[in-house]
This record gives sequence, C-alpha cells and structure tokens, in this order.
Amino acid sequence: MTSFAPLYRSTIGFDRFDDLFNSLVRAEPAPYPPYDVEKKGDDEYRIVVAAAGMAEEDLEIQVEKDVLTIGSAKRETKTETTYLYRGIAQRAFKLSFRLADHIEVHGASLKNGLLSVELVRRVPESSKPRRIAVNGSNVTPIAKAA
Repeated sequence: MTSFAPLYRSTIGFDRFDDLFNSLVRAEPAPYPPYDVEKKGDDEYRIVVAAAGMAEEDLEIQVEKDVLTIGSAKRETKTETTYLYRGIAQRAFKLSFRLADHIEVHGASLKNGLLSVELVRRVPESSKPRRIAVNGSNVTPIAKAA
C-alpha cells in the first residue's frame, strides 16, 4: 500500500483531503527538524518548526509559486567543547510545503526555540460563490455555513 504521509505533511490548506489522508497515513521516519502543522480555524493555519539553538538571522522563509520553503544554512561551529553526547542538532535544513490556492503567509516569529509561521486563507470576493436570482439582476453572496 502506498503511503501518502509525505504529501500530507507538505500541503497546507487542502482540507477536503484530510479524511482521506488520515485514513491512509502510516508511521514514517520523523523529518528534520521536527515540525507541527496546526489548523487554528476555518481559514487559519500555523507551522511550528523546532529550531533549537538558532537565531532569527539563521533562518530563511520564502514563498515562491505557492511553495513555502523554510530553511537554515547554519552549520556546526567549531568549538573547543568536547561533547560526551550531542543531541541538539544545528545542521542545515530545508522544509517545503505546497500551499493551496489563496493561502498567504501572514507572519513568522521565533520564541523559545520554536519558529512559528502563520498562514491565512484569503479568498478574493470574485472567487467566492454567489447566488444569482433567476430573471433578475441581483447577485448576493452565499453565506458560509456555520
């Protein structure tokens, strides 16, 4: 059976596929760095990336052609410290997320070693469903179901 976990992890805003992916996803190796994708509301999402030991200037966030890329070019620095165990990796990384139509990056913040990228769905009025009266010229927007 084919696993859709990589596709599910890298798409934001494709809500109609949630049930399909939830039923098909199997456990897979964790990506580096670990991250969460949160749905905060009907039109709001958040990606939270574990960025331990990184500063704002170490991180890059870019959107190009509906693909959000979060990365770091930070390399391990040479120190005189001898590690008995090194579990906090600070290697370079690149995460990519395919964004659905009308999903925009609203902002990003780094707090307590977690990078949060806020996403919002902004559907233009011209793309929203409209009700057109038969034999009339009145066009009214269709109210969203609660």
